[in-house]
Amino acid sequence: MRFDIISAVPELLLSPFQHSILKRAQEKNKVSIFIHNLRDFSIGNYKQIDDYAYGGGAGMVMMAEPIARCIQQLKSQRDYDAVIYTAPDGEIFSQARANAFSLLKNVIILCGHYKGVDERVREKYITHEISIGDYVISGGELAASIIVDSVVRLLPGVLNDETSALTDSFQDNLIAPPVYTRPEVFEDSSVPEILLSGNEAKISEWRFEESLKRTKQRRPHLLN
Repeated sequence: MRFDIISAVPELLLSPFQHSILKRAQEKNKVSIFIHNLRDFSIGNYKQIDDYAYGGGAGMVMMAEPIARCIQQLKSQRDYDAVIYTAPDGEIFSQARANAFSLLKNVIILCGHYKGVDERVREKYITHEISIGDYVISGGELAASIIVDSVVRLLPGVLNDETSALTDSFQDNLIAPPVYTRPEVFEDSSVPEILLSGNEAKISEWRFEESLKRTKQRRPHLLN
């Protein structure tokens, strides 16, 4: 799988992709991640990528032309399955959407910045608009990192135990059950006996019931 990420502040994306699972996934050639500096496609000697909004108001708007140049150059080299824009008003990102994205081959992510992008970019080039929640952050780079991380860990061969991703929270619209490890007794609190029984069927049943209970308590909307 290949990600091409377009950013006004590409330095913000360096650390998340150089450690842990994402680093190993790249070393295994399970994913390729390329970061493109939008200013390389800018207008004029000042490398301008933003301008004042028509109609006035506070804040700057990302210009259409540099973004179009970058996307057009990428598309001239290969076909893309999706062009994602990280926007506060986009579809709320979910495990189901991550699962769907993990089946794609080539993906562009445009990181939102300032007051957003010229609406004509959204109309002409964007296939998916994604938000990581109902709040505002300084730029879409963190959102792009979250999207890539959640998708890459689903790719075959990325995790050492491929069943791990299948038992994560939000798979099958359920939150994961409580988990325990050594010691068996911690501050007068013991591990549930069922987990020590060795009865795999009963353990699976307990975990499902605990997942259902926790989902009802904490994310009841998932059960709808």
